[in-house]
Amino acid sequence: MPRLLSAPPFRHAHDREILRLAVPTFFALVSEPLLLLTDSAVVGTLGTEALGGLGIAAQVLLTLANLCVFLAYGTTSAVARRFGAGDTAGGLRSGIDGLWLAVLLGAVIVAAGLPAAPWLVDALGASPAVAPYALTYLRISLLSIPALLVILAGTGVLRGLQDARTPLVVAVGTNVVNLVLAVVLVLVLDWGIAGSAWATVAAQTAGAAVYAAVLTRAARRHGVSLAPTARGLGTSAAAGFALFVRTVSLRIVLLVMTAVAARLGDPEVAAHQVAFQVWSLLVFALDAIAIAGQAIIGRYLGASDAAGARSATRRMVEWGVLSGLVFAAAVLAVRPWAPLPFTDDPRVHALILSALLVVAALQPLSGVVMVLDGILMGAGDQRYLAWASLWTMLAFLPCAAAVLWGLPEGDGRLTALWLAFGVWMVARGATLALRARGSAWLVTGAARP
Repeated sequence: MPRLLSAPPFRHAHDREILRLAVPTFFALVSEPLLLLTDSAVVGTLGTEALGGLGIAAQVLLTLANLCVFLAYGTTSAVARRFGAGDTAGGLRSGIDGLWLAVLLGAVIVAAGLPAAPWLVDALGASPAVAPYALTYLRISLLSIPALLVILAGTGVLRGLQDARTPLVVAVGTNVVNLVLAVVLVLVLDWGIAGSAWATVAAQTAGAAVYAAVLTRAARRHGVSLAPTARGLGTSAAAGFALFVRTVSLRIVLLVMTAVAARLGDPEVAAHQVAFQVWSLLVFALDAIAIAGQAIIGRYLGASDAAGARSATRRMVEWGVLSGLVFAAAVLAVRPWAPLPFTDDPRVHALILSALLVVAALQPLSGVVMVLDGILMGAGDQRYLAWASLWTMLAFLPCAAAVLWGLPEGDGRLTALWLAFGVWMVARGATLALRARGSAWLVTGAARP
């Protein structure tokens, strides 16, 4: 009978490189929602309408950021391959082109977003009292989008170069700048919600400037031109499109899940929000391993070490399963008390308890899915990920529809919705594991054809 683990925790040859990248990445990921929490705390002093306006605008900005996350993921894979092949200059060349693509996309989003801002605010259902605050914050914060996308691309470059510490320092520094400026502009200078928005613009711009300075210095050191190349922009855009399709498919699943919960009833959507936030928190830790996988696998394949990539893949999957088991135990441990900070409604309380059972049960599988997703991204297997995401989304949608229209009313429908989510996770796990067991993704060399 084969061993469950290839080595005890912290005793495997790959453990040090995995943790060296995953631990700082985790804290950098956690710092991102802290930026929004900072804005929420400061804007909350302005009143309910201002806080509601922030919530509306933040959803637009978060959606844009999520749809453009391919700038980080695609760049990590391309740079890591070059780095593994000993071609650091080539990796930086790919990274510089990725930065230019970020600037171009950012400019397009700003140009399209500013005139569309009133429509976006209205589409999200802002009331007449909330809409002016949302519009003010959104119009100003849209100006930070080019800087945000440069940060995403710059993060991908440095992770590809196996540097996870600099992105952590930049993320923490950005949050500190945002906090200080928000307090000064909103609470001291009385700029209102506009002050919070300008604080975000300044903080993101400062973070982008740091990445630009770091990468400019590295490019000059390796004799890499800072001008964009048409071929590099095309390659980055092609890889980015496949990852964009993957991301859209994932977002559709999450949006449909929320939409179904809302139609099940107010208690159901309230309980779903709590369960989903628990799920999202745990995803941050698992995503850190996945992002480490992108950088590590890209480096091994770039060095033409397919055996090393296989070995690292197995170990990262083991870490994903172990992390999932720990998280499952943690959810079950806190489950009896988890609803208390959020509600005193007995029905919502019971619904949260039921949903969290499914959340706990799915954690080990979630660990495998997140890790394999990151590994195949690191291998540059974006086309497969795009198609797999589309097919697994199609597996989820009928299950969600069956929950909404095929089940009688009752408290079990929210649990059934989370079980439908579990079907999607199983489908993702099956498609990713099938690909990882084969050899089609193990394409070696400095660049994937």
